[in-house]
Amino acid sequence: MSLTGTPFLYTTVVLALVALILPLLLWSRMRGPRPLRTAARVLMLLFAQGTAVTLVFVLVNNQNNLYDNWADLFGTGNHVQQAADLGRDGTGGISFKRLPKVRQVFRPADGPGMRSAGGVRVTQLKGRVSGVNAEVYVWLPPQYGEPAYRHHKFPVVELLPGYPGSAKAWFGSLKAHEQVLPLMRSGQVAPFIMVAPRTNLLAGVDTGCANVPGQVNADSWLSIDVPKMVMDNFRAQPAPQGWAVAGYSAGAHCAVKLAVAHPDRFRAAVSMSGYNDPIGERNSLAAQSPALRENNNPYLLLRKAPVPPRIALYVSGESGDGYQAGVALESIAKAPTTVHVVFLPRSAGGHTMALWRPQVPAVFRWLTLQMGQNHARGEDRSLTGTTPRAPSNAGSTRAALASGSASRAGAARRP
Repeated sequence: MSLTGTPFLYTTVVLALVALILPLLLWSRMRGPRPLRTAARVLMLLFAQGTAVTLVFVLVNNQNNLYDNWADLFGTGNHVQQAADLGRDGTGGISFKRLPKVRQVFRPADGPGMRSAGGVRVTQLKGRVSGVNAEVYVWLPPQYGEPAYRHHKFPVVELLPGYPGSAKAWFGSLKAHEQVLPLMRSGQVAPFIMVAPRTNLLAGVDTGCANVPGQVNADSWLSIDVPKMVMDNFRAQPAPQGWAVAGYSAGAHCAVKLAVAHPDRFRAAVSMSGYNDPIGERNSLAAQSPALRENNNPYLLLRKAPVPPRIALYVSGESGDGYQAGVALESIAKAPTTVHVVFLPRSAGGHTMALWRPQVPAVFRWLTLQMGQNHARGEDRSLTGTTPRAPSNAGSTRAALASGSASRAGAARRP
């Protein structure tokens, strides 16, 4: 039975009701020796508590898409077939253009939100470069099947969840496709292809979207294998001008890092409540050593870049949770790099879907303008928050602002 399926939810509801009714019916009707009656009553209480906890977990998991299946929950899943040392650029010396075409079979995706707004499709992709074998979800804009667009190539946004998090989260919890569908139909937002690849690749650890030889090549999976598959199977614009990456929490860190590290593969990145230093997620592989932290910190990568990359970054967050990381990036950005920082007040919500979900329309309006898709009608409403004239550092040190470690207190909060 699927962890996120409706049958399992209904089963937990029924069991919780049974656990509530049993004591009411049997508590005073128990027969037999006193120790036996006591043991039976204790078991009924434990059963009631266990089913209640299970029901709450299922509801929270379905709402936030934290664990996609039982293997993710129990830490037994492993989607890495091999993790060779692919070098600094993550290609292992393989020419991207010489790779054979990847032809995939797609099927309708299951789960909350997967059948709405035209439906989401899924495929199992074996990454030729990364050695990752995992699912990728794809949603096509309404214009994709229209005769007037039959020769049109569409821009693409790669969507990354937090940790723990499911690749379905952008469609299930954030309802991104449902929110932007009317905006695409009205011309306020360009028709983007949405792609959500699995990022939870190893059991019990966040990959940090990094290449760690011998363990995982998550960077190459997200920046090479997934984009190639999409361009080989759909009318997608080529990289980098037609590609962006967006994420929240740990996925926000990944989004900015991928764009800064690979301006030849991504034109724009969106970060919602992210961080710069990989230590922002305490279970991140990219935080295992000083060298890995440095090589996967977008602030340091941007500061050390010999030539400022032609990328646009959108960074939103509350004070102490993403905002300072954006200010740090903005402070060192040089043309043609642009950084748009959005300050969100504490009243907007915490480190939850409730904060990120309302930002989706603004994010896609911003992407429409930044990626040269400005033929879409409507004004720039990307400013979902305000940037204070005198930004507060919320008590953070200059070093913490630079590294981004100030963006998540104690590196303890998760989505």
